[in-house]
Amino acid sequence: MPIQLPASSEELASLDRLSPREIVAELDRHVVGQAAAKKAVAIALRNRIRRQRLSPEVSAEITPKNILMIGPTGVGKTEIARRLARLSSSPFLKVEASKFTEVGYVGRDVESMIRDLTESAVDMVRREKQAEVHRQAEANVEEQLLDLLLPPTPARPSSTLDSPADEAARAAEQSRSTREKLRGQLRSGALDARSVEIEVREKSFPGFQILSSQGVEEMDINVKDMLPGLFGNKTKRRRLTIPEARAALVQEELSRLVDAEQVARAAVERVQSSGILFIDEIDKIAGREGSHGPDVSREGVQRDILPIVEGTTVSTKYGPVRTDHILFIAAGAFHVSKPADLIPELQGRFPIRVELEALTEQDLVRILTEPRSALLGQYQALLSTEGLALTFTEEAVREMARFAMEVNEATENIGARRLATILETVLEDLSFEGPEKGERTVRIDGDEVRRRLAALVRDQDLSRFIL
Repeated sequence: MPIQLPASSEELASLDRLSPREIVAELDRHVVGQAAAKKAVAIALRNRIRRQRLSPEVSAEITPKNILMIGPTGVGKTEIARRLARLSSSPFLKVEASKFTEVGYVGRDVESMIRDLTESAVDMVRREKQAEVHRQAEANVEEQLLDLLLPPTPARPSSTLDSPADEAARAAEQSRSTREKLRGQLRSGALDARSVEIEVREKSFPGFQILSSQGVEEMDINVKDMLPGLFGNKTKRRRLTIPEARAALVQEELSRLVDAEQVARAAVERVQSSGILFIDEIDKIAGREGSHGPDVSREGVQRDILPIVEGTTVSTKYGPVRTDHILFIAAGAFHVSKPADLIPELQGRFPIRVELEALTEQDLVRILTEPRSALLGQYQALLSTEGLALTFTEEAVREMARFAMEVNEATENIGARRLATILETVLEDLSFEGPEKGERTVRIDGDEVRRRLAALVRDQDLSRFIL
């Protein structure tokens, strides 16, 4: 029987206890600097918790205060939004505004961003609910594997000395003893080399594209409902090893235990109440009437996005989704255009504006070392898998940050993303050699960084293409 799930998303007790200052502290563990942006998103997230504590009549009237982040690329705009969503366990989607076009032009319909956000919420809720019943699914699969390994024994002729009841009890006890012995071997992995034959559901479905009045929009069609018996219900028998069979059967059991309709309802509710949609490169569609050429559809895209941000109902395959209480975070560098170039109606839907600061050399040093997923730690972990213990001196870290700043100033400023290119260049030979020289300790100092990068940085034409 499917397990019935609550129709509404669960409130996060841990998030309930986080003040805006504590939310900023959590973001500080992953993103360096940008205090103003962190403060703005922390307040927005806390206001969402406050709204959920109000009566339905009052909370329905309170809409999120959407945020417009203004700053150069590579300074942490996307990472702040992504970490905020992960902290709150909210459905999150990042879209590029430049891939949408107004009706009548080739491109994606703006409503597809809500459909994609709903898909991510369905995946999130499904993973959560499957995790809750995973232990039960594994227990059920274990019994199924034991049934396959120990088929029922045929009844033996009863002895003249024993009654039928005694004979049946003895056979049952022997079967139980054998089954428990097999269970122990199954759990210890002693039977992993054996194979069993199981029914596996075929998962090949035809793909469809629907040409609608709003352009070419990829849509999922429930073929199983349209043509029952033709697709989705076909199975075939396959012989698999015990680990492979266990994995396949666990997935089947998880699908059986979790009710897909309840997951869809919970996901839609979670999108409507706590979804976060990050619209990047919104400056690329900033433009007013009177432009010519490829810019002609920019204002049209803004007008198409406007009702989504204002609050409307979008049809998805999981049901209608209201966008009134989705938090929209828009971001753009605004090098060429400026926020005032957006149409007034759209400007008004992003009342909170924060300007992110360009990164300094000291910020780059901190980015290399401080965050939980710092770049230096990532490379040290990667190379440690092949027995290479990698260390960096303080001078080496400062030199890499300095070179990154020089290249950013001389060419295009791509912020902290330049650090990955710098590190790849410094560690190129070590990564290429890999395990060839065996386990060893390597210390990267300032001289090594300068030896690898100085020539590239001096040659402006070369650094433009390489760094």
